Amino acid sequence: MVTLRTLLSGFAAAALTVALVLLGALETSELGTFDRLFELRGPRAPVTPIVIVTIDEDTFDELDTAWPFPRATHAELIDKLAAGRPIAMGFDILFSEKSSRGPEDDAALGAAVAKAGNVVLGAAITHVSEGFYDKVDLNPPVPEVRGGAAAIGPVNVQVDQDGHLRRAIIRNPMENEVLESWDIKLYRMARDAGIPVAPLPDGQEILINFRGGKRTFPWVPYHRVLSGDVPPDAFRDTLVLIGATTPVLQDIFSTPFARAREMPGVEIHAHVIDTLVRGDRMRPVPLPVVLGVAVAAAFAGAWLASRLRVFRAFVAVAGLWLVLAVATVAAFAVWHVWFRGIGVTLALVLGYGITVVDNYVREQREKRRLSQFFSPAVLAEIVRHPADATLGSARKRVTVLFSDIRGFTSISEKVEPEQVAEMLREYLSEMTEVVFRHGGTVDKYIGDCIMALYNAPFDDPDHAANAIRTGLELQERTIAVSARWQARLGEQIRNGVGINTGDAVVGAMGSRQRLEYTAIGDTVNLASRLESLTKDYGTGIIISESTHEEVRGRFLTRELGAVPVKGKAQPVRIYGVVASDIRKYPRTSIDAAATVVVVGGAQTWAVRARDLSEGGLAVVGLPPEVGAGAVIEVRCGGGDLPKPIVAEARVAWRRDELAGIEFTTVDPDTAPALSEALSARKRS
Repeated sequence: MVTLRTLLSGFAAAALTVALVLLGALETSELGTFDRLFELRGPRAPVTPIVIVTIDEDTFDELDTAWPFPRATHAELIDKLAAGRPIAMGFDILFSEKSSRGPEDDAALGAAVAKAGNVVLGAAITHVSEGFYDKVDLNPPVPEVRGGAAAIGPVNVQVDQDGHLRRAIIRNPMENEVLESWDIKLYRMARDAGIPVAPLPDGQEILINFRGGKRTFPWVPYHRVLSGDVPPDAFRDTLVLIGATTPVLQDIFSTPFARAREMPGVEIHAHVIDTLVRGDRMRPVPLPVVLGVAVAAAFAGAWLASRLRVFRAFVAVAGLWLVLAVATVAAFAVWHVWFRGIGVTLALVLGYGITVVDNYVREQREKRRLSQFFSPAVLAEIVRHPADATLGSARKRVTVLFSDIRGFTSISEKVEPEQVAEMLREYLSEMTEVVFRHGGTVDKYIGDCIMALYNAPFDDPDHAANAIRTGLELQERTIAVSARWQARLGEQIRNGVGINTGDAVVGAMGSRQRLEYTAIGDTVNLASRLESLTKDYGTGIIISESTHEEVRGRFLTRELGAVPVKGKAQPVRIYGVVASDIRKYPRTSIDAAATVVVVGGAQTWAVRARDLSEGGLAVVGLPPEVGAGAVIEVRCGGGDLPKPIVAEARVAWRRDELAGIEFTTVDPDTAPALSEALSARKRS
């Protein structure tokens, strides 16, 4: 499924790429890639029989003549070449002005050109712009030279914006005519001589299919032809091109196989002629097609990034790019088609990158929003597998836990608000850690109360047990927090926990302005009611019958009876969870006498203490009439105790004559006595 955000990311990537392409910002990179494609393809042998007569440094040394050479010398060269009966001789040299050596010099060259009958002379098209007018002129050879020429054609070349030469002008529009280039003139002479040629392409210019670097075509020095060192037969049935190859004359260019200005202009013409003969010019893919592929690539990159995790999406995008790259190289090397791939690559990367960044920003924002509800592990799973997390509201079986501090209102009245805030922050932070550790989700904080959900957003088959484990650890952690704060506040901290299991509507709910992940329904209301009942029953944890059925036999519980609940026709049976079997705070076995007095009563009972911890006692001999939840005063001394222990307490649980007593208020001298007793037993 394609989301609106994915479409927007793809559209942004496509729009940016199209704009950059149309503005020409990618053209230099595209042209550089064109050169790299030639390098990947490699050199290829030419098919047209072309020989280049080079005007090089050795020629200047041997002839010991300044440039331009006498035209009579060129005439002598033509005579030497004509003896070998070449197909044509093409001069990549301009004779547009009369010779400085006099009319006889022009006449000598003109006579040689006419005698040979197959000489193609070069002309130059000049373009002058003065701001208020443009002037285009053709500068042909002087009449004395061009009279007997087989053909005349412009030799102008055009470099790209990066200074490299990749294209050839084959037709030059003038005022009322179109002039065919010097290369086409030689192509036609090759065709007329019987060399198989391809049809000429349409248009004013072509992309040259370079065969290789310099010296791809054979070079023969100008002076060696004049001296007779090269026999005339070396030029039989060839196209002979005469031109400068020395850097001194500045007729050198950068090309795909010669990027450091190493290719002479005359050899570039040889590549043009061979391209025309073979009919394999490089054909660029039309720009609308390239832009269409770029747009598709932008949306493909965005779609992959939205459907896959970051690394897998990166691998998929890299794989797609590799397919495009291989197809581009194959099209270039086999079918002589140039596909501009930089824009497509940019679109693919932008589509992927914009979506990844957008996903990351949204994930971080969502993490910050959800971190108050879910544990880091659950949060990581939600971000990693958002489709598996049911954050939308839906009916689901959950276990709901409520926990708050006993007597918090009275504590708040006795201490400064800043201290209350500090205590709450520490208390809620530790309680939240406990909820997270057992796989719960913090629904909300209500003052000193925590509401937590289990089995949401991810399924947890042991959700009821994990909620009870949370409640048990909350009780113990509260004792630890209380010990730290009792000296400062002068008050102990205790809490109550209510737990219920049932169906509820769970998910992100709220107003259009603000949503929260929560649960609603009777299951939630009953859990809240059970938490408030812990005060009445004098027990730390009360669970409903439905929760009890989920965990039957796994925890030590005692039935507390049935209570009426608003909105329910039948009373709900509730159970207290006894913490003594899994308490984690320090405890020790003792044998000491104790007396128990029910608060508000006059009767006193003598019992024996068997188990001691910072949170309470286990005693033997408590009569049946002192039931669970009874508020009592206890005094324990003698036997294994170095000092007496005096505290207000409540009966947490009963099992025949064995009873668990939970301290609620400890005498000021009792806390040191407890620590001393536990330490002494540990040392022994």
